[in-house]
Amino acid sequence: MNIRQVVLDTETTGLDPDQGHRIIEIGCVEIVSRRTTDNGFHQYLNPNRAIDEGAFEVHGITNEFLSDKPEFPDIVNDLLEYLKGAQLIIHNAPFDVGFLDAELNRCGHRGRIEDFCEILDTLSLARQQHPGQRNDLDALCRRYEIDNTQRTLHGARLDAEILADVYLAMTGGQTALSLDDLDLASASAFAYTQGDKGRRVRSLLVIQPTSEELALHDEWVARLDKELGGRCLWHRLD
Repeated sequence: MNIRQVVLDTETTGLDPDQGHRIIEIGCVEIVSRRTTDNGFHQYLNPNRAIDEGAFEVHGITNEFLSDKPEFPDIVNDLLEYLKGAQLIIHNAPFDVGFLDAELNRCGHRGRIEDFCEILDTLSLARQQHPGQRNDLDALCRRYEIDNTQRTLHGARLDAEILADVYLAMTGGQTALSLDDLDLASASAFAYTQGDKGRRVRSLLVIQPTSEELALHDEWVARLDKELGGRCLWHRLD
């Protein structure tokens, strides 16, 4: 079964939707079965209000740039159709979800974003995995060796792309020894290679055993074969 996830980030005019602040950029990256796809979603939006100076210093987006962009009601149906049924992955989810719900309310939608998709907060996940440490996106990039050198300013599309890499790295370890539970796509033996747009992407890293490891393995198989009365199939499979 293919699991569809959508990594989402927004940029806004300010910090509080209850004070009338609006979304000005939405960026989404699709992950299917733990692999990013080309099926993204990206849109700048005209907020019809001024951008706070503090917000501008974070993302560098101006009202002049947004003046000819569509408004949220113009793209809401396309956005909801894109998100429907996916698991939504967001860093500090209450912030983005609060803005999305406020925008839906302005459009006359009675539902919330949670009605369309499940939500996973990577900030909460990072705090569980790394308690007492910094867990902002830049800190996670350093911890997991994700290239974020292009992130001189925040941007919804770029941050969603970076967060997708961070999320896959955070959740990439083996979690079970059962073959039924093993997700080969999430195995931890991955290397980073240069991909499209200069981003680092993960490719499978094959680690060959040493001669000492092979010898220890042969000894273990010999003991197992003896205990089973010569019924071990391992060597026969080789």
